Amino acid sequence: MAKTLFDKIWEAHIVQELENGPTQLYIDRHFIHEVTSPQAFGGLDKRGVKVFRPNQTFATCDHNTPTLNQDKPIEDPSCRVPIETLAANCKNHGIRYFPLRDPSNGIVHVIGPEQGITQPGMTIVCGDSHTATHGAFGAIAFGIGTSEVEMVLATQTLLQNKPKQMRITVNGKLGKCVTPKDVILYIISKLGTSGGTGYFVEYAGEVFENMSMEGRMTVCNMSIEMGARGGFVAPDSTTFNYLHGRKYVLQSAVSESGPQSDSTAGEWSEQQEAEFKAAVEKWSKLYSDPDAKFDKEYLFDGAEIEPMVTYGTDPGRGVAVTGTIPECDESGKKGLAYMGFAAGEKMLGKKVDYVFVGSCTNGRIEDFRAFANYVKGKKKASGVTVWLVPGSVEVEQKIAAEGLDKILHEAGFELRQPGCSACLAMNADKVPSGAYSLSTSNRNFEGRQGQGARTMLCSPIVAAAAAVTGVITDPRV
Repeated sequence: MAKTLFDKIWEAHIVQELENGPTQLYIDRHFIHEVTSPQAFGGLDKRGVKVFRPNQTFATCDHNTPTLNQDKPIEDPSCRVPIETLAANCKNHGIRYFPLRDPSNGIVHVIGPEQGITQPGMTIVCGDSHTATHGAFGAIAFGIGTSEVEMVLATQTLLQNKPKQMRITVNGKLGKCVTPKDVILYIISKLGTSGGTGYFVEYAGEVFENMSMEGRMTVCNMSIEMGARGGFVAPDSTTFNYLHGRKYVLQSAVSESGPQSDSTAGEWSEQQEAEFKAAVEKWSKLYSDPDAKFDKEYLFDGAEIEPMVTYGTDPGRGVAVTGTIPECDESGKKGLAYMGFAAGEKMLGKKVDYVFVGSCTNGRIEDFRAFANYVKGKKKASGVTVWLVPGSVEVEQKIAAEGLDKILHEAGFELRQPGCSACLAMNADKVPSGAYSLSTSNRNFEGRQGQGARTMLCSPIVAAAAAVTGVITDPRV
């Protein structure tokens, strides 16, 4: 019987199926951070329970972390205490923890792939909705609630109802300055923020086959923004080449116990190369059978996609950067009122006060290369505040190694240190009330980047164009 990739991974992780109830799934990887884990650990402690398989849990601090002066004590107790609590819980339970300034530290959905912790065919969870990011590697990855975090810590399993399956195919060639972020914003603009509700999405077609791993992560990251449980791309040579040489990609590295990290990967031995080759052989069988059936399918032409920007207060309210704000339903009208926009207005030329490049959506090295390439030889607009926040210490180091920091400095930009930053305003990086922010993050909800802040989502290239002009600008011109 023909099976989808989702079916194959799901079935391989069934512990038991409860009669007229959910499925108990085995979880391969569990990521935790400082915001959704304290209550879960508190629950374990009350019951006198230890983490069942600490080697399969990885921790980092990211949401509350400052993006300046990370070498100094954190002054704000609302940020400091959760991070100290995470460190203590990881030490108590023998969990690997990547603290601030550790070479492996960064946003949880950036470091998982970077370190080779995220791998094809796995089930991966985290107390964070954008866990879907890891699906880029051909994994079933999704966000969970705090009570579920406790369950995974205690049992390494999770009760889940199997979702329906959707395939979104995008063929054709993308145009100039059209990025993976534009692809997913375009898809969400077509399907809406509830178009994927109840589904797990497989992305297929020429556009995704030709996309980098960084790009696939951006797309899968925002699957949740159309209501989907998660999204993934079947693994291929692009996936395998990305994973080769990364520290935790080999089982022998994952099995080493201890709460502290040793971030020096070193050269692989012949035995390690053989272990990776065997893994690739297994991963190469992870794909949907040609005649597999999906509950719903969509087909889009990549050539029709342009650089995108949102105009409302949900990620589904998006148009081409050269487009016009359309007539909206009542919900859309409420969003326009909040944004200070009106139907019929052009997005081009709209004022920008803040530009934010970063987050688990667009905080990878590919994103900073794109931004730096655009601003090279140009100057930052004087009236715009620009926050450039690498998604991890590794990204920060690559920016320096490739000389991108010099390009940015000459153009008048300054880099901050890794963290979630202005994506969700749980730290010091908050956009002021009433200000317009052009952001490469994933959500433009009311107050998402600060109370009263007004957010427009875009790609790093569209962000770069606005950063040097001070207004929404077509980067193709």
